[in-house]
Amino acid sequence: MKEIRTDGITFISPVPEGTEEWYYGLNYDHGDLYEAEELYKQGFEIDGRDLILIRYPEGKIFRPVPKRKGTYVESPVYLENGIYILMVDFEYGKIIIYRFDCEDLETSVVKVLPMDMIADCYNLKLHTAPLCLTRQGAEDGRFDIYWPERTGFAMGEHETFFLRDGNKLYFNKWHEEGDGPDYRFWEETVVRDLNGKVTDILEGDVKVMPNGETWHLS
Repeated sequence: MKEIRTDGITFISPVPEGTEEWYYGLNYDHGDLYEAEELYKQGFEIDGRDLILIRYPEGKIFRPVPKRKGTYVESPVYLENGIYILMVDFEYGKIIIYRFDCEDLETSVVKVLPMDMIADCYNLKLHTAPLCLTRQGAEDGRFDIYWPERTGFAMGEHETFFLRDGNKLYFNKWHEEGDGPDYRFWEETVVRDLNGKVTDILEGDVKVMPNGETWHLS
């Protein structure tokens, strides 16, 4: 059995979207990013969040961005031999996007954005491809892209964004009807353009596999 010393991070997942070599792990001292933001607004001290990357199969650990008080990082994404990391700096009001190069193993800053451009950090995430910063609101029912372009629109009921492919945006949508023995639940994939117009509806679900291939399950 191989021992991997992670300093207490005992759950890891493959870095999405499209690598079988890299895994990541996070601690959850303050919950998710939105919960950390709420605690910071209430005056609590945010210790930061520890992010590790583990390269398979040797199990070597990397810490691409330092854990720092007043900041919080989100789950990373993979694109074209780079791992992209979203960090929010509550103290300085900044959103920082980093890139960890999978060849030279160095970290660089891709973009710095002001926090006041977003309503809050609820479902604030990086997605691909291309790389983009998105937010899916809870109360307003909106989906927004903040970078590299700016666009947004109201989603349909029970929709959740999960994938971008060029100018196509993919949303999972669930339905239910009936009761008891007549109860029925099903899912479909709603495809929208960057303006929010529905261009296609696919039965079932779409999954991005570890090697980056997209599977349509119907």
